[in-house]
Amino acid sequence: MKFKTSVEPLSVFSVSSLTDIVMLLLIFFLLTSQFVLQTGVKIKLPGSKLNEKSLPSELVVTITAEQQIFAGSEKLAVTPEQLVSKLIELKNKSNQENLIIRADKTVPIELIIKVIDAAKAAQIEKFIIETEKINS
Repeated sequence: MKFKTSVEPLSVFSVSSLTDIVMLLLIFFLLTSQFVLQTGVKIKLPGSKLNEKSLPSELVVTITAEQQIFAGSEKLAVTPEQLVSKLIELKNKSNQENLIIRADKTVPIELIIKVIDAAKAAQIEKFIIETEKINS
């Protein structure tokens, strides 16, 4: 049995196998990349020079410039009673102890204090006020 061997270079390069590999790598990186959980509420956070990264959390309260309060992704009325019950529900569901407060920089401090009081009533003792890092 005689086999034929050829020393000639390939004249045609098949791109289809390379395309398959690139598509698989693209899908792999899209699926394994980390996505930060943020609500869809647009706010302008206050600035800070010494900003630290906070871990993604489900226990988030967002206050917009129009003074609307969102617990997680759900819009709430300004009543402290409703906020307390929603924070208790979120705390039990997520088993987290830190509350992240995302308040627009134009929100009055009085409203932020109401949110902190509601969180204390829900037995949440640790708070993080989220800020954006400003370049000096």
